[in-house]
Amino acid sequence: MRHDNLYTQNLLNLNETIAKDIFKEKYPWQALPKISEFIVLLGKTLSPDKFYLLDENIWVAKSAKIGKTSSLAGPLIIDENAEIRHCAFIRGNAIVGKNAIVGNSTELKNVILFNGVQVPHYNYVGDSILGFKAHLGAGSITSNVKSDKSLVTVVFDGEKIETGLKKFGVIVSDFVEVGCNSVLNPGTVIGKNSSVYPLSSVRGFVPENHIYKNQNEIIEKR
Repeated sequence: MRHDNLYTQNLLNLNETIAKDIFKEKYPWQALPKISEFIVLLGKTLSPDKFYLLDENIWVAKSAKIGKTSSLAGPLIIDENAEIRHCAFIRGNAIVGKNAIVGNSTELKNVILFNGVQVPHYNYVGDSILGFKAHLGAGSITSNVKSDKSLVTVVFDGEKIETGLKKFGVIVSDFVEVGCNSVLNPGTVIGKNSSVYPLSSVRGFVPENHIYKNQNEIIEKR
């Protein structure tokens, strides 16, 4: 079975991230184990005219806004005009794109947020990639470890695709809207321009331009 809908180029606009060069392999989740090393190497090449070294392996754009009560750990890159708000908790291995918002009490760990991403209120995003202008509603979280601690698989048209990863949350593609208080389960992939109803528990693959109401009702947008 062909898995074209899961390929990186069909899910993410790589021109909308400073991390474009990390996506060398077929599937986007294959970048997750490389984030830490990639940040350290990329950070050393960033222009001192645009970025400053806040702490060890933490590079922050001079145009970014950093809340005084936020907690930042490296390796970390915060790109231009991003906003890190009150009590945000970035645990390291994170890339925050241009004009992105990391909001009140939001926690990040081993993630790539493309340009324009919004995770503004009480979100947890771990071992995940959020595409251009993706938005998580208040209280929405990614679940990145299976309850039985087995390796995460991606279910596509009834087939299980092995990722080889114990920790893998979600791939949220460009322009996706996730409703408030939703849970995105391990190995979830949501296609471009799709929407998720509030209070959803999402798993598997949601095609692009669809609305996820529940596991048995995923309808095409019209």
